[in-house]
Amino acid sequence: MHVTALIVAAGSGSRMGDGPPKQYRRIGGKPVLAHAVDALASHAGIDAVRVVIGSGQEAQAAEALGGRDVGPLVIGGATRADSVRAGLAAIAGDIVLVHDAARPFCPAPVVDRLLAALDSDPAAVPVLPVADTLAVGLDVLGAPVDRADLVRVQTPQAFRLRALAGAYASWSGPAPTDESTVARRAGLRVAMVEGDPLLDKLTSAADWARAEQWLGTRLIARTGMGFDVHAFAGEGPLTMGGIAIPHERGLAGHSDADVVLHAITDALLGAAGLGDIGEHFPPSDPRWKGAASELFLAHAAALIRDAGGIVDHVDCTVICEEPKVAPHRLAMRANVARILALPESAISIKATTTERLGFTGRGEGIAAQAVATIRMEPRA
Repeated sequence: MHVTALIVAAGSGSRMGDGPPKQYRRIGGKPVLAHAVDALASHAGIDAVRVVIGSGQEAQAAEALGGRDVGPLVIGGATRADSVRAGLAAIAGDIVLVHDAARPFCPAPVVDRLLAALDSDPAAVPVLPVADTLAVGLDVLGAPVDRADLVRVQTPQAFRLRALAGAYASWSGPAPTDESTVARRAGLRVAMVEGDPLLDKLTSAADWARAEQWLGTRLIARTGMGFDVHAFAGEGPLTMGGIAIPHERGLAGHSDADVVLHAITDALLGAAGLGDIGEHFPPSDPRWKGAASELFLAHAAALIRDAGGIVDHVDCTVICEEPKVAPHRLAMRANVARILALPESAISIKATTTERLGFTGRGEGIAAQAVATIRMEPRA
């Protein structure tokens, strides 16, 4: 049986106020849409993931997805139902799981239960019991509502693909709020399986805060170290921390020879287990000749964010006899903070000498060492 997960991400997110639609905002440094895609794509029972987006959202979606394999993006319509119809028309196979992008965390056991339920029923949805007291509410609190037989319906919702497509073809009337409504109207039996609070939809700022808090409990601290050295060569100025520093000599290197940014880049890549700067920007590649090292540092930070990681702190020590670092330390700190999109309090830049010992002590060049602390989800 071929199973496709269809993620509906076409909303405008107007209830979240100013800013991009919520599916493109970040939780734990990673776009909400990317969280949703990764959760479903990682399930062994799902063969393909497709994404439905709003018209004009192509660039936002491409940035959020970061090259993830979701096939061609599907352009949705004015309503959720229109977007789902467009998605159904774009896929093939036997089973479809329709999921809201605004529910970024999908536990694998929920998908297991949904797929198992389709062995006997054409449709299945995850549900949770209603725990709060329910009442009619207008200007004042009205009569209570019996909650004994009420449940909260979540997504993903699972269907035999032909059954759901046929149900939508026969639908008439106001736009439905979910696919189980369409299936029931068409006479399909919809099984219920146990849902999960992690599937609650992100709607308000409070929901966002809870999601950030939960994700934070899953992240583990990781530390990386970086070291770089460049010899003096040619005329100054030289570049450190992305700042041009007056000096009679420059530094030799394939790029701009920024020892500070190179060391920090390697520290970040090491913390994330993503190799080193030479693997991502090999000196043999002419594209990087004379390149600004800001590109390297921003790339490392983006890799961590796209993996759901958070950069917490960076500490870099410059080792040289000259030039004097102290007059430029704050500017370097501010620039590194800008590149990493961190507060300056998360960046430390300092300097020392080797008491005239070694190659830096002899004034032959400059070295830098860095330590970076990040948080990422544990890897298998």
